[in-house]
Amino acid sequence: MKLFTSESVTIWHPDKICDQISDAILDACLEQDKNSRVAIECLITTNKLVIAGEITSLATVDYEAIARKVICDIGYDDDKKYFNWNTCEVEVLVHKQSPDIAQWVDIWGAGDQWIMFGYATNESPTLMPLSIHLAHKLTKKLQEFRESWEDYLLPDWKSQVTVEYDENNKVKRVDTVVISTQHTEDVKNETLREVIIANVIKPVCWEYMDDETKIYVNPTWRFVVWGPAGDTWLTWRKIIVDSYWGMWRHWGWAFSWKDPTKVDRSWAYIARNIAKSIVARGRCNDCEVQLWYAIWVAEPVSILIMWTWNEGHTQEEAEQFVRENYDLTPKWIIESLNLRNPIYRKTAENGHFWNPEFSWEQVR
Repeated sequence: MKLFTSESVTIWHPDKICDQISDAILDACLEQDKNSRVAIECLITTNKLVIAGEITSLATVDYEAIARKVICDIGYDDDKKYFNWNTCEVEVLVHKQSPDIAQWVDIWGAGDQWIMFGYATNESPTLMPLSIHLAHKLTKKLQEFRESWEDYLLPDWKSQVTVEYDENNKVKRVDTVVISTQHTEDVKNETLREVIIANVIKPVCWEYMDDETKIYVNPTWRFVVWGPAGDTWLTWRKIIVDSYWGMWRHWGWAFSWKDPTKVDRSWAYIARNIAKSIVARGRCNDCEVQLWYAIWVAEPVSILIMWTWNEGHTQEEAEQFVRENYDLTPKWIIESLNLRNPIYRKTAENGHFWNPEFSWEQVR
């Protein structure tokens, strides 16, 4: 028996608050100056937000005001929720991008060397591993449920899904579902379990569940003081949540907080697009793409495609598809995927590879 587990977090999770603030600042800069260079990180803790990093842009942006609006939009609008957009302290520490980095970006459109991976599999509608697909769907459902109904549910939520595979590595069933939700002092765990199973877990996972599926709702039985008051949280800490949850290899860095000239964002998007397009066309059941670039070299140094081919399809066919449909220079990637547009705050919600509106999720 093979089990594989993935986790997702809602937009209210403090790490994701940091990601959303960073990407909201990036969007604000791109709205005024599409050539903005942005690398902004956040740290959030009890009643305190720190915004730090580098920005070179013609845009005039109020970083603190953007951050407070994001926190308010998310729903941390009352001291009873252990964080408040209106009363928290905000510290801004921002400087310009190093000119030594900028000169290479100006010439080649990329400012560093890096190795990036993209992945796709046909085991879910989004061509993502089923465990992370369902975990993201659960967090989306959690967000909709809380926003529309329950007053005793506080903002910080997480989901976890374990999928069982058969001897042929095909999805067999959902083995375990875990939901942890912050809540008010007065609600009973039995009440939480009942409403979460009925309104969140079953609508999302029912077709994969059976009588043996294990369900845990707040297994610690208490989840009250959490959110920014419960720990210290950072931008780009949820890098595995944002990608493939370790089903295949990860490159070690995050997406949120940086503009598309930062190659570990734009290359990851195009690598996902290549892998997804190959799988969507029926060439293979799953596909991993590795792109390796060197600084000051526009073309990738190497492209590696790993696969589980369907009968009648070959690696040569996949490589030919890439040659015919992709340029893969940094400048082409940015332009082809329209990455200079203010699209990024949305990517900081529920992973970067799920929304069909994202340009890199559109099959070629």
